[in-house]
Amino acid sequence: MILEVYADFDIIFIQKPSWHLIHFVPSNLSIKDESLMGIISHPNWLIFAKLSTSSGDHTRVAMFINIRLSSFHFSFHKDIIDHKDILLVSFFNKGVMYWLMNVYSSSSHTAIKYFS
Repeated sequence: MILEVYADFDIIFIQKPSWHLIHFVPSNLSIKDESLMGIISHPNWLIFAKLSTSSGDHTRVAMFINIRLSSFHFSFHKDIIDHKDILLVSFFNKGVMYWLMNVYSSSSHTAIKYFS
């Protein structure tokens, strides 16, 4: 609903995004299918979020960028910062690189401790 209501926005930072069942996928380890979990997508928005490595370790930050801006060539920089509470994205405009960062400050201060 947020992505529909705020369609005029260019970039939306979300903290504690909802993770939902996307669909079931066949498992190599079990007879039962495994759940594929993810963040809701929308055809008019590019989504940047770190994929979780376990069911309880979901990222707490996400970034939605309106596809109108796709010519700026956004890049997710997990190679620089790989943390579930920090999202670093860059883009180019007229030959200059710009940076966007979404940081979630949890009660245990994991992002602040990571920066320190």
